[in-house]
Amino acid sequence: MGTYTPHPDRTSSRRSRPVPLVIGILVALAGFPLLLGGLGLGWAMATQRADDGFFSTPPEQLTTETVALSSEVVDFGDPDPDDGWADRDLATVRLSARSADASAVFIGIAPSTDVADYLDGASYDEVSDLRTDPFDYSLTRRGTGGDLSEAPTDQGFWTAQSSGPDTQTLTWDVEPGTYTAVVMNVDGSPGVTVDLSAGGRLDWLAPLAWGLGLLGGALVLGGALLVVYGASAPGPRDARRSALGQPPLAVRSDTPVALVGAKDPQLNRVLWLVKWFLAIPHFVVLALLWLVFLVLTVVAFLAILVTGRYPRGLFDLNVGILRWSWRVQFYATAAIGTDRYPPFTLGHTDYPADLDVAYPERLSRGLVLVKSWLLALPHLIVLSVLAGTWQFGDADGFHVAVGGLVGALTLAAGLLLLFTGRYPAPLFDLLVGLNRWVYRVIAYVALMTDTYPPFRLDQGPAESPAVVGDVD
Repeated sequence: MGTYTPHPDRTSSRRSRPVPLVIGILVALAGFPLLLGGLGLGWAMATQRADDGFFSTPPEQLTTETVALSSEVVDFGDPDPDDGWADRDLATVRLSARSADASAVFIGIAPSTDVADYLDGASYDEVSDLRTDPFDYSLTRRGTGGDLSEAPTDQGFWTAQSSGPDTQTLTWDVEPGTYTAVVMNVDGSPGVTVDLSAGGRLDWLAPLAWGLGLLGGALVLGGALLVVYGASAPGPRDARRSALGQPPLAVRSDTPVALVGAKDPQLNRVLWLVKWFLAIPHFVVLALLWLVFLVLTVVAFLAILVTGRYPRGLFDLNVGILRWSWRVQFYATAAIGTDRYPPFTLGHTDYPADLDVAYPERLSRGLVLVKSWLLALPHLIVLSVLAGTWQFGDADGFHVAVGGLVGALTLAAGLLLLFTGRYPAPLFDLLVGLNRWVYRVIAYVALMTDTYPPFRLDQGPAESPAVVGDVD
C-alpha cells in the first residue's frame, strides 16, 4: 500500500473566517426551531384536520347521573370593547353530541356566571383532566343538589346552543369573556350519557405556519451560507494541496475518489473517550453543511439532466463538505486515528486526513436518473452493514442500538488503546479501507461521478500505488 505523510509545516496560508462561521451557526440554530415549528404545523394542517379546517377529537362516551356535564370555566380574555378583542376572529369551537339512547340532547355555551346560577339549584358534574390517548377524564360534583325547575331550552342567556334528537352540533366563534359549555338532556332531567366530540379551528394557523416556515428557512439558509463562506478559505476556490507544499492526492484508474488518513505515531489512551464531545461544534456545523449538500445535489441533478455537467462551484463545495466530514470522523467516530483537533474549513490543510474527488468534465444524463438509487443498491446494502445502526427491542419497550462494523471496530480500537496503549496497524488500515469504500459510494450516489465504485476493500492510510494520475 502507498503511504501518506502530512507536511510538517502546519501553518496554512489559507485560513477560514471565524466570525461569519460563528454568526452563521448562531443564526441557523435560531432558525431551526422556527423551521421545525412551521413544518410541524403544516403537517398537522395537512393530515390531522378535516376538510372544513377543524381539528376534532373522535367521539367518546361521557356519562353522569346528574342533570348536566359541564366544562371547566374557560377564560378568553378581557371583554373590554376598547381593546379591539371582539373584532378579532381568532378561533371557532365546535361541539357534537349524540345521546346514547337516541333521545333529544342539548348543547350550550354561555357566560360562566349565568351557567353557574342556572345549575346551582341542582347537582351536575364538571369534566376536567380530559385526555384522548388513552381516553380518560375526571368528574367533580358541583351544585347544591336536587333537580332543575326549568329546561335549558327555556333560558335566554345561551351564547350558542343546539338541541334535538340524533347528533347535535354547536359551532361558536370565540368571544372575549369567561364561558362554560354544558351537555344535558333537552328537558333538563338527570342521567346524561352522550357520545361527545370537540373540535376547533384557528383561522390564523395557516399564516403562522407559513410565517414560521419561511422565517426559519431563511435563517437556516442564511446561516448555512455564512457557514460556507466562513469555512471557505480566502483565495482561489481551486487552490490545491500544492499551496501547502504537499503532493497532490493520487487517484486510481477505477475510482475518482481519493481518501487518505495517517495515524499519529502516539495516541492518548483516554482522549478517544471524549472526542465525540469535543467534536460537537463540528457536528453542529456539519448538520448545516449536509443540508447545503442535499440542496446542492438536487440542483446538480437538474443541471446534469439538462447540460450533462456538474457545475464546478457546486462540485467543489460538496467535495469540501465530504472532506470536512471525513476529517471529523477520522478524529472522533470512525477511526480515532489522530489527537489533533480538526480545522474548521472546507479546503485542503495539512491535517492527517484528507479527501478529494476528481472533477468530471461530462456526466451521463441517463445515468443520473437511476444511479443514486437503483444502480447503487448493492453498495447501499453493503454500507448498511458497514456503517449502519441497528436497533433491537421487545414489546416491553426495551431497545438497544448497535453500530455497524465501522462503529464496532472503532470501539475495539479504542478499548485496545485504553488498556494496552497500542492501536494495531492492521486494524487501522482496515478502518480506513472501510471508510474509503463508504466515501466512494457517497460520491457516486451524490452524482459526482459516473464511475461505478469497485467492490473492493483498499486498506491502508493512502490509496494503492496503482494509479493513473492525481486529482488535480
